[in-house]
Amino acid sequence: MMRPTRDRQAGKGDGRRMRARIEDVAAAAGVSMKTVSRVFNREPNVREDTRLKVEEAARQLRYRPNSSARSLAGRRSYLISLLYDNPSSNYIMEIIEGVLAACEQAHYGLTLRPVDFSRRGHVESVEGLVNQYRPDGLVLTPPLTDDLPLLRRLRELDVRYAGISAKRNNARIGATLDERAAVADMMAHVIALGHRRIAHITGHRSHGARAWRLAGYLDGLNQAGIEPDPALVIEGEFSFESGIAGARRLLDLDDPPTAIFGANDDTACGVIYEAAARGLAVPDQLSVFGFDDTPMSRQVWPSLSTIRQPSRDMGRIAARQLLDEISGHGAGGIVRVPYQLQIRHSTGPAPQRR
Repeated sequence: MMRPTRDRQAGKGDGRRMRARIEDVAAAAGVSMKTVSRVFNREPNVREDTRLKVEEAARQLRYRPNSSARSLAGRRSYLISLLYDNPSSNYIMEIIEGVLAACEQAHYGLTLRPVDFSRRGHVESVEGLVNQYRPDGLVLTPPLTDDLPLLRRLRELDVRYAGISAKRNNARIGATLDERAAVADMMAHVIALGHRRIAHITGHRSHGARAWRLAGYLDGLNQAGIEPDPALVIEGEFSFESGIAGARRLLDLDDPPTAIFGANDDTACGVIYEAAARGLAVPDQLSVFGFDDTPMSRQVWPSLSTIRQPSRDMGRIAARQLLDEISGHGAGGIVRVPYQLQIRHSTGPAPQRR
């Protein structure tokens, strides 16, 4: 049972709420201030029932740890940074929400930093961020999670980082998904609908996901005994615009595809846009499918068949792995998350051709 605390929040009758202090949380939970500090610093060897009492007292008092005071008291900044360079704002927002959820649970701050992977000096830019804000760790998204010069420099600086969808051995902790198997499964579904001329608009060459998704596309064809046609593979950028451009090239072929796989939902939605501009009915005349299951896939019409990559969960898991390692709760590792086929209105039986 919690002990009553003196009424600090009344503001001595002036109607203003005063900020709860660590002493108030300790008194309400019936523990010492040191124990409260250990709970919020996620230190090991705190009993579960004690942790729950402290967290409940903090919730009732609306207590938030003072990050500046915590930084002065220890060697941590209680801050992590999320670095990204990705044309899909839908994907990045899902990642941000997941990372932020993990940070809030651990009473950590989060900074966001776009990093232009294609520009010279981006490694130095990240080093400047590290020197200025002293984050306890970084969460990296593709393609930064596979940027070998950046990863090498982070190791030289002894900066902890977690990777999302990193290639093998490019990150020791983080979250990933078997994208190759996922695409092969979706290909099997589309082939079962009678499609044989299936095209693919790839992702950017710098992204690890490009290779995995292309490999899954080829696996699906090979498993069905379909000879791959190089003319049906078009370079893309993981963007809506590259979906439009790729669809134009594919649909202008003398023998156009009956189905197109966009390397992500943005690309696939670009294909649907171009099909509509040409008066092609999706899926009656052209089936389209993507990857990620971003909100866009459910907002476009016809709704997009896609592969659900739980991006929000991946952001949360990667941040959680990083925070556990920072706090000494574990060595962390790569967590493989499950995928799920989302079959919607943009895929259907292959059209009959004369």
